[in-house]
Amino acid sequence: MTVSTTSPIVSGQRRTLYVTDMDGTLLDSYSKVSPESAAIISRLSREGALITVATARTPATVVPLMRDCHTSVPYITMTGAAMWDPVSDGYVEMQLLADDMAREVRRVIESEGLHPFVYTISTDGRVLHAYHNGPMTAADTDFVEARTGLALKKFHIDSPVGLSPVLPRTILNFAMGSLDAVRAAGDKLRQLPGCSVSVYPDNLRHNIGVIEVMSAGIDKGAVVRRLAGKLGVDRIVAFGDNFNDMSLLRSADVAVAVDNALPEVKAVADVVIGRNDTDAVARYIEADWNRCL
Repeated sequence: MTVSTTSPIVSGQRRTLYVTDMDGTLLDSYSKVSPESAAIISRLSREGALITVATARTPATVVPLMRDCHTSVPYITMTGAAMWDPVSDGYVEMQLLADDMAREVRRVIESEGLHPFVYTISTDGRVLHAYHNGPMTAADTDFVEARTGLALKKFHIDSPVGLSPVLPRTILNFAMGSLDAVRAAGDKLRQLPGCSVSVYPDNLRHNIGVIEVMSAGIDKGAVVRRLAGKLGVDRIVAFGDNFNDMSLLRSADVAVAVDNALPEVKAVADVVIGRNDTDAVARYIEADWNRCL
């Protein structure tokens, strides 16, 4: 593993896709894209650089966070369950859970004492509806308060509709709780053939675990490879910090970890750069882009 702020030398000009995680990677300590990072990404995008994000976040928060970056490549959201095109301002890809699988996923999560947010997509394919029933933890409350009022997401807390064992057009089950509980739920759900499971520690509260459950075959790496094929690129440079970025980094030609990444993430990286609060990702992309011109 190399500690560096510049890219490995690339022979000849290649068409590169730059893909970065957001929380703990591109976003700073205030969970924002800093003005400096936004300016760099915007300028490089105007020059033709292909830059996007691969995140567990939904378009409801990704779109406003990326507003000043002026990128044109679809965002990989909900850990790969959906892609959002910033040019057309809409979803361009979405994978729903089968109704039978959505019912079983919810049952397993609740069997571990967790109360998930069940995300469904409106029939017009634009607005996410997040249903939560049962006790709200402090983490749940903070999560909702930070996202209330967003144009592309509506919360329904203790709604009678949310009591249904299966909600039509479910795209994601998301829950937070103790690390032991989310790991136990994840172990059970990985035995099921019809879903993909992501379990990782929360970026801000390391004693809190997060579990996300989507349709089978969904992860950041798989979706990035598919997007790269559609764009006709022959090189992927990826950035991450957490367990749910591992498939993303393994899919890349150059895997980059920020210095605040988990040790396991640094171990699979080709390069380790500065912390997420030092504009390290944007500066690395800038150096790599200039080197490859």
